[in-house]
Amino acid sequence: MQSAMKSSALVAAAATVYQPLILTSGASGRAAALFSLRAVRSLLLLFNGFLLLFFFPFRRRTIVAVSEKSAKEERPPSSAVVVRVPAAMVRRPMEGETAARRAMAIRRLGTKEEDEEEDRRTKREFCIFSTPRGDTLFTQSWTPIAVPTKGLVVLMHGLNEHSGRYNHFAMQLNDSGFKVYAMDWIGHGGSDGLHGYVHSLDYAVDDLKAFLEKVLAENPRLPCFLFGHSTGAAIVLKAVLDPKREARIGGVVLTSPAIRVQASHPIIEIVAPIFSLLIPKYQFNSANKKGPPVSRDPEALKVKYSDPLVYTGAIRVRTGYEILRICYYLQQNLNRVTVPFLVLHGTTDTVTDPEGTQRLHQEASSTDKSIKLYEGFLHDLLFEPERDGIARSIIDWLSSRLDAQSRS
Repeated sequence: MQSAMKSSALVAAAATVYQPLILTSGASGRAAALFSLRAVRSLLLLFNGFLLLFFFPFRRRTIVAVSEKSAKEERPPSSAVVVRVPAAMVRRPMEGETAARRAMAIRRLGTKEEDEEEDRRTKREFCIFSTPRGDTLFTQSWTPIAVPTKGLVVLMHGLNEHSGRYNHFAMQLNDSGFKVYAMDWIGHGGSDGLHGYVHSLDYAVDDLKAFLEKVLAENPRLPCFLFGHSTGAAIVLKAVLDPKREARIGGVVLTSPAIRVQASHPIIEIVAPIFSLLIPKYQFNSANKKGPPVSRDPEALKVKYSDPLVYTGAIRVRTGYEILRICYYLQQNLNRVTVPFLVLHGTTDTVTDPEGTQRLHQEASSTDKSIKLYEGFLHDLLFEPERDGIARSIIDWLSSRLDAQSRS
């Protein structure tokens, strides 16, 4: 009897020890188990490995991958271990995964099912944008054909997705006279960087500011608005806290903004900064590989998680930390928001917390601010079954601000 009781206690203790601690990834609609106690233990083992590297001398050996074609031409160091592989396997970074993603993003501009309809409504183009850091980003635009252009919308997608997912929404904006520009931010879609990896969200903020300057220079007399989803919304919010950019923006629209995405245990916030420096690209296999339910439309979920340009791998340590960092920054600066805005959120969103949206609406200093909470809706509002009604609410808000600006 005592043995059985002891066994039950051990099972209960084990269940307690390995209970996962969940941290959502923010914008894309991907919740991931970033840290569990088991994962923390494995990280500590890795940390011990780093200490061993520092305190114990190891003989250095260089491994050189040489293509069979060039093996005779190149002479590696005598101390190196030479591995000969087929020439096709030795690639420069842009000849690999990033180039494949960019080529796919470009091809999609001419292979959409709506092509015939687009020809009558929209002129869709792409452009490669170079950042001050030297990275190249894939950007695209949708120009209305059937109606005159009366305003601009610069769109920022969410974490792990890409701008092409908003093609239908962009065409709806075109129908109302808005020209749309969108940018795949670093590590996403057709842009440079490891797929789904975010070294610093400040890069994305700076890139948005630079891209915005380019858009405004090309359209000097048109009012401009910003749209952002989830982490894209957080990037937009941080960008408009810059007074120089805020003065040039007519307003912002935010769906499911990543303002409150908090770790479920205080230890995560303590260790995340350390491990994001030591092993920034480390991935946890405990992540939800099927993707979280971000829409109540099964077909929308199928399309999203089968899209090769949508990152569906396990979230990386640095990426999770960057989301926590921008959330903390925004929570401390909500009262500095003065730009007109419309914010929308589903009440059952499990990726970003609707309470963060309510805090934004309550604390922002904007005199023109609106909030829409959708009862029972999930994270990807523009991919919910009621997407057209939500898009109509956004377009009506943009058009009313445009009309008010033209009267003033």
